[in-house]
This record gives sequence, structure tokens and C-alpha cells, in this order.
Amino acid sequence: MDLNKTFEDKVYAGVLGKIIGVYLGRPFEGWYYDRIMKELGPINYYVNDKLDFPIHVTDDDLTGTFRFINALKHFNFDKNITAKQIGQTWLNYCLENQTVLAWAGKGILTEESAFMNLKQGIHAPESGSIKMNGKVIAEQIGAQIFIDGWGMVSPGDPEQAVELAKKAGSVSHDGESVYGAQVVAAMEAYSFIENDIKKIIEKSKKFVPSDSTIYKLISDIQDWSSGNLDWEQARTKIEDKYGYAKFPGNCHIVPNHALIILALLFGDDNFQKSLMIVNTAGWDTDCNSGNVGCILGIKNGLEGIKDGPDYITPVNDIIYLPTAYGSETMTDALIESQNIINITRRMNGLESKSIKNNARYNFEMETSTQGWMVDKSNDNNLNTKISNVDYKSNIGQRALEINFTDLSFGLSSEIYVESFFPEWFTRLEGYQFQRYFHYDYVACPTVYSGQKIKTELISDTDKDLKINLFIKYWGADDKLIKVSSDDFNIKNKESKIIEWIVPDTLSNPIGQIGISINSDNNNNGKILMNYLDISGTPKMTFKRPDHIDEYTRGIFYKEQPYGQLWKRAWVNDVDKWQFRWQEAFKIVRGIGRGHIMTGSETWKDYTISSKISIPLASAAGLILRSQGLKRYYSLELTSDKKLKINKMEYELKTLKEIDFDLEFFKDYNLKFKVKGNHLQGFVDDNLMIEVEDNENSFEQGMIGFITENGAIQSESISIE
Repeated sequence: MDLNKTFEDKVYAGVLGKIIGVYLGRPFEGWYYDRIMKELGPINYYVNDKLDFPIHVTDDDLTGTFRFINALKHFNFDKNITAKQIGQTWLNYCLENQTVLAWAGKGILTEESAFMNLKQGIHAPESGSIKMNGKVIAEQIGAQIFIDGWGMVSPGDPEQAVELAKKAGSVSHDGESVYGAQVVAAMEAYSFIENDIKKIIEKSKKFVPSDSTIYKLISDIQDWSSGNLDWEQARTKIEDKYGYAKFPGNCHIVPNHALIILALLFGDDNFQKSLMIVNTAGWDTDCNSGNVGCILGIKNGLEGIKDGPDYITPVNDIIYLPTAYGSETMTDALIESQNIINITRRMNGLESKSIKNNARYNFEMETSTQGWMVDKSNDNNLNTKISNVDYKSNIGQRALEINFTDLSFGLSSEIYVESFFPEWFTRLEGYQFQRYFHYDYVACPTVYSGQKIKTELISDTDKDLKINLFIKYWGADDKLIKVSSDDFNIKNKESKIIEWIVPDTLSNPIGQIGISINSDNNNNGKILMNYLDISGTPKMTFKRPDHIDEYTRGIFYKEQPYGQLWKRAWVNDVDKWQFRWQEAFKIVRGIGRGHIMTGSETWKDYTISSKISIPLASAAGLILRSQGLKRYYSLELTSDKKLKINKMEYELKTLKEIDFDLEFFKDYNLKFKVKGNHLQGFVDDNLMIEVEDNENSFEQGMIGFITENGAIQSESISIE
């Protein structure tokens, strides 16, 4: 298939379909058909309100799907990527007992069993094999739920999709589970070029052995769909022949794959009806619904999703994908579809597309709002709406429209986007909190003090306007504190580029970015936002904010679920982080290497500095350009009397080392500088070590601390 606009539209619709499917099925995940019918009835739309559960969730189906596909980025877009390399990507992204996976225990769920194998040096495909984990565990559902990205990077090429699915699936699974994943990936690849769902299913099943259970169940459901049975009668047959009672273990692939085929064959090629069937049928609803939504999203595009109730507006493009690369957590359907589009282009020898100069918010797809929303609290204008509209410019085709009426003095129209820890999270409590944070929310802010916010606005109003950019940061008592720019005046029909340097937030993380529209007179009209970007290196110091009380001897503290949001802005991969002493960063990893990290995937050339001391450790120091747990540079002082610049690229490699007489408990002013592929290490303002990395150098990433077999402590760390 040509990698043209049609391909791009189908990818976005596939990503959106996946998200809708997962959000639709998540509140009643694990329920059986009888309970669903008794308590909810047929699932024709979101039931979140009925079950007191938010639409937007952290979920393994989404995080695994959209993050493990980045293995292709990290291994040079090689179509011949190996299962071992994909497994290494798992180790880079998965924070143990925190992110991506369900973490129910080795021997309970396949994914954690495979992760533990990977952690012990058992590479894929052995890590997910029946030989290693046994047939029951190896044939659970997980290979299928993570597979959609591999199908989408193979548009019209089912052979490639099936081969990639085999490798990706074998990291954690084997046997029937991998067969199911291969069929789903093939269906997604075919969906770019074939419009008949029956033909797609028939062609896709031929990629797996004809004596496999997956092949046989597809054939059975094809036979049932060609007769006089309705979907409920076919579902009963599935339960009798392929149901959970027939397959031991937790969440087997076979029953759930059967429900995907059921929904596609009985759903009349209709997005709403197909999702109704797969969700009402029960079992692993978010997984099955996500796969069905993705397949039909690709095949029928946005028009297919819109041919029914409004599934799109409640989603608002929002996805949370928490991993060890915390700067990528707060994302959206458009960003993830553009990531898949560019991976596909690079795999096929094309350059990545730069959309509106790579602006963070570019709105360059129909319906995309990228998480922006109207603020209707306080003294804001209730008569404000946003939507994605056509807008042709020299850099794009679409924009975000902000439409308002009855704007007047003292009554602003405001829109904003979350940039770190969503405000509504702080209202979750009890059972709702426990359900939501089943998959922990680990994130770094998307904007920091000293960076530049830049936007292009186009006015179409009755009268002139005043515009303010603003941020809100999390301050004392977990309350958002607003800081606004000076006024920017914009005339009717004027197109204006506005820039603002984010002010100092006193080491508090920024939770929102927004635009306030003001008028001295009654005013009606609209403003178009062509794009909004966040650029540049921060100029700030990370420390314990002044409103956080210091440790008092004899008093022991237990953190509440909300609180210490400055600390939650860091990816935490250490055993202990004590922050109430003099040092805000007193971090410990008893065995192995531990990290805490913050920052953005866009940070490139910068210098970090910190006054540190090492009470006891094999090695400790600073990290820059981190892209997870297994991809970063470090400047480390070691107990064997060395100063090293290291590169962690799945295995630790020393780029350069010199002799250095480390003393425990002695203060050292460390400075670590990177520009291009050139790295420099300073101790007490003296340049001590420098090196160039000429092989697959990391180009951008987060900052942080590293400690190995011990502790490091510091009051602060600065970047410029």
C-alpha cells in the first residue's frame, strides 16, 4: 500500500478505534455474559457512569500496544528485528510492579512470568516459551492484546505483519496465543486494502496451522455465521466448545479470540454493533473490544466510527501510557498515530514526516483535539466550544477552533490541556482510586520552567481580543496555582504568533497549559489555534519545594495517595527515596542499578549539575538523555576508584574512564554536559573526562540520578 493520506487516515482511525474499544470494555473487564446482561444489558455505549469509573484509564492493552512497537525505532527501523530485541524493549519500558503489565505474580499471569525470565537473562523467544513457562501460562491472551501496532506498520503486507507478530508475541507467549496474535495482525494489515471482513478473516486464518485450535475455532464460527443463528446463539456455542471452562489458567487466548471473530462476523460491518457484541459477550472485554475497534477503525476509517453514537468526543484523543520513559506518558491518539506512521515510513526507506515543524499539538487529523478542553469553572465563559476544523495554511490542513459567544469584560473563554497529573485524579478515592491505579500512573511533565510555549492563533471575531497564555503548577496542598503571560492583543482576521517563556514554578511540576481569551466588550466569534509547541531546554533547579515540610526526628510520615506531586514527577526505579532530610534526593538501590528520572523526550543539548555525596555504593552519579531503564548516558563515580562516562544500551558499556579517588560522604560538584554526540564530565568545575559516542548515539531524553548497590544523596539538580 502507498504510504499516502489514505494510509495515514486509516492509522489514526485504527488508533482511535483501539482506544475507544479499550475504554468501552474496561469498566466491566472479566465479567461473564450473564452478569453483563443482568446488570448492564447490551453494551451499546460507554457505561462508565453506571459503574462509577472514569473513561480515561491506564491499561496494559494500550501501553503495551503503543510502546513495545517503539522497538523498531530503537533498533534502526529494521524489518528483521529479532524477538530478543523486542524483549529488550520490554526491559527498557517496564517499571517492575508499577507500569505496563498487570503484576499479578510470576506463574499467575504470563507477562510477568516472561518479564522475570527476561530480567534473569533468558532472552526471547525462550522467555515466553511453553518449554519455559508451561502450556497453560504461555497460551494466555497477552500476545494478542499488544499486537495492533505490528499490524499497523505493515499496511497491505500481511506476511510482514504475521512475522512481526510472531516475534513480538513470543517475548511473552507461545502456541495458540501467538497464533491468535498473528491472525489479528494479519487482519489489520489486510484491513488497509480489503473491504470485505469475511475475506479478511478467511485469508488471515491461513497464516496459522490448520490443526491449531485458533484455525478450527475460526472455521466453526464461519460455519455458524453462514446459517440461521444469531450472535447470541453463536456465543452459546462458543461457550460450550471454546469457553473458559475448557481452558485452565487466567484469561486464555482461545475463548477471547473466538469472541473477536464472533463480533466481526455477526456485527454487520458496523462499528457500534460489533463492539456491542464483543463487549456484551463478556470475558476479557477491554482486550477483545480494543482489537475489534482497531480492525474496524482501519478498515472503515473515521466515517465508520462516526456512523453511530458519538464515541469520539468523550475520549478527546486522550491516552495515558505510563512507562519508565515517563516523558511519553501524557499522550494522545494523534501523537501515537503519527509515531506509527513515521515508523512505517522509516521501515520503508522514507524520511519521517515533520508535521507543522513537529509541533507538540498540531491537530492535523479530522476530529483530533489532542486532549484540549474548555475550562468552565470559576468566572469562565460557559458558551465556549472547541472542535477540529479545516484550515489550510502553508504548514498544514487543519486547526483547533475555539468558538464563543457573549464574551465580555471579566468573563474569559479558557481552554487548556493537562500536562502532567490530571486534576480529576485528585478526586478519586476508595474503591475508585484502587481500580484506577491498578496500573500505576507514572509520568513526567511535558513542560518545564524556562521552556518556550509558541502558538499561532487566527482571530475571527466581532472586536479585538486580548490573549493570555498560562500554566498551572501543583503547589502546596496539591492545589493548582495559575501563572499567566502578559496580554497579547489580536485584531479581527489577524494571524498572530505568540511566544512565552515559562516562568519559574519554584520546583513545582506544571499540571496544565492553557489559553485565555478576553475582551473589553461583548464579543462573539472564534479563534483558530493552528498549533502549539513547547521547545527549548529548561533553565531550572529541581529540589524539594519550600511548601514541603522537612523531616523532624522522632516523627514518621506516611505518604497519602495524593500529595508530594513534585516527587511523582520523577520516574522512580529505586528501593527507597528519602526526601525529608536535608537532602531532597536520598535514593537507595540495595542490589543492582536504580534510577530516578524526569524530563522530556525533546531535550537534546544541555548541561546538568548537582552537588552529590555517596554514603556507600559501587557506583553513583548523573544521567542524561535517558530513554528508559536501558537507554541512557551516565557520569559515574565508582568504588573501584574510577570516573566513568557510561552508555547503557541494554547492556552497560564504558565509553571512557579515568582514575579517581572516590571518598564516601565527601561532597562533589558534578556536571555532565552533552552537545551532539560529545559528552563532558566535570568534577568541582574541572573538566575531567570527555568522549564522543559515534555509534547509534542517543539524541534526546530525560535527566536523573543513578546509584548501584548503595545510595547517593543530593539537595538538588539543575539543568540549563
